[in-house]
Amino acid sequence: MASDRRDQAPPPDAVRALREARAAARDQAVRAAVDHALLTEREPVAALLDLDGVRASAAALRAAFADVTDAPVLHAFAVKACPLVPVLRLLYEAGLGAEVASPGELALARAAGVDPARIVLDSPAKTPADLREALALGIAVNADNTQELGRIDALIGKTPPSTSPLGLRVNPQIGGGTIDALSTATPTSKFGVALRDEGARARVVQAYLDRPWLTRLHTHSGSQGLPLSLLVTGVRAAYELAEEINAATGRRQVDTLDIGGGLPVNFASDEETPTYAEYARLLAAEVPGLFDGRYGLVTEFGRSLLAKHGTVLARVEYAKTSGSRPIAVTHAGVQVATRTVYDPVSWPLRIAAYDAEGLPRTGPAVDQDVAGPACFAGDLLAVARPLPLLRPGDVVAALDTGAYYFAHHYAYNSLPRPGVYGYTADGDGTVRFATVRPPQTVAEIVAEAGGGHPDALVTH
Repeated sequence: MASDRRDQAPPPDAVRALREARAAARDQAVRAAVDHALLTEREPVAALLDLDGVRASAAALRAAFADVTDAPVLHAFAVKACPLVPVLRLLYEAGLGAEVASPGELALARAAGVDPARIVLDSPAKTPADLREALALGIAVNADNTQELGRIDALIGKTPPSTSPLGLRVNPQIGGGTIDALSTATPTSKFGVALRDEGARARVVQAYLDRPWLTRLHTHSGSQGLPLSLLVTGVRAAYELAEEINAATGRRQVDTLDIGGGLPVNFASDEETPTYAEYARLLAAEVPGLFDGRYGLVTEFGRSLLAKHGTVLARVEYAKTSGSRPIAVTHAGVQVATRTVYDPVSWPLRIAAYDAEGLPRTGPAVDQDVAGPACFAGDLLAVARPLPLLRPGDVVAALDTGAYYFAHHYAYNSLPRPGVYGYTADGDGTVRFATVRPPQTVAEIVAEAGGGHPDALVTH
């Protein structure tokens, strides 16, 4: 039976103590990064990942669902959130699988040693080659539409039976959240079979009647910007459809529900809210049949596992004034914080200030811009942000950047990818670093830009 701890929550004092401990560990790591020369004149940007924090998030996710169900649950990390092999390996060792959406992401998961039985392939544009590879490896596949089901029909008819669990993604069309680009259950979303379109629901049920091997049902309503209540509404729609399909087939054909991910992240403070436990409890209260043991579950969380545990550090190169506003020109901008630069309203980042030795910068707060190095006016991490006045040689830290930031380099101005370093901070002040990805060299930039073929066009 599931644990009776589902109504418990940590006391406020414990939450506050944890928040303060994480901030102190981060300060410790910034000082150590400067001392270890991870941030230098030649390498003016570095990314840090708190390994203990990542492990704690993975443990919290697993515990949250274990508290509300005894059914098997595969927590498949959304690789797109942080496509770095050592990170995928760390999460796999912490009990998570991988959700992939491209051949590249699948290759990364396999390089990390993730068991194919713990990998799920999702994508709205799978090629026949993608499907053949997944079926050959025994990887779970969520088809995006009925045309894709037709492709799988043809492949299964020509090859020996696959061990791949197969499902279909549906769009419950329940509406969007505050960020349109991340809302995947809108009336016109490109993902899945739109359930409320005329005749669509009946066609989905018939698809399962025609395919006894179709045993999973998948939905994902979006991520950042969606309230928990809307996420639950999407899951409930999938559950009700699974019940309808099983009633129509007269057996428990759908035996697993993939409920996606989407837990939003708090970018306003060090507090991790909402929690996995809150979401799992709400699901159990609103969709109790999901947890009565008849269905296995798959989740696909990404951002919520890593965002709070990442920090981008950058040296302040110059401190200037324009129109009476101080501007700190740093080396971190659009190349490591693309979403924030292009959509600062949806993706505001907290900025922490440190001096050249990596100690917290003190002094009265002054409204100032924190600018990046790219050659366009909008390359700003923060505008009119109250911070202690920054000086050349200081260090700025962009917080909560463990997902969709430093691992998603944007090669504007041919700026190099920064080094990424995992760290653990001990109580005695010791910080240990492990290289996740070394800094990109200028030679590597040239090679990627066709540097080995300078005459390819002039001699054609």
